[in-house]
Amino acid sequence: MDTADQFLLLARLALAAFLGAFIGLERELRGYPAGVRTVALVTAGSALFTEVSRVMGGGEDRIAAGVVTGIGFLGAGLIFREGYTVRGITTAATVWSAAAIGMAVGRELYWVAGLGSLLVFVLLEARPVVRRLEAFIRRFGRNLVLREEDRDDEEQTGG
Repeated sequence: MDTADQFLLLARLALAAFLGAFIGLERELRGYPAGVRTVALVTAGSALFTEVSRVMGGGEDRIAAGVVTGIGFLGAGLIFREGYTVRGITTAATVWSAAAIGMAVGRELYWVAGLGSLLVFVLLEARPVVRRLEAFIRRFGRNLVLREEDRDDEEQTGG
């Protein structure tokens, strides 16, 4: 592999790390365990494994399966059970998605990697919106129930 190709490979690794840092920023700002560095390392590592498998001429599908398996173990370490709740599933899914984005960069699927990163970021940012929507639905539903109860009371009292 000549020097120019190696510099292109390094540029792809930098792109993968940047996309991972972009995704990890959301996790970092919310105080979750896998932040900018972790997600950037996952994307860069996945891209590097993908690149090396292509350079070596080995079975790229085997390397991809190995990356997915390894990331599965890493993700499993991020999931904790506390009583009746389970924590860390979204962070584990984020790391898993980041590995896929890194592999996309390693295969030179730049549009897929870029838009995939944006989609993951938007989905992670959707949590506050979903919480507000859930609170609105609960309030709205509670008001409906109260009105229904008032109507039932009026019917029973003859009013």
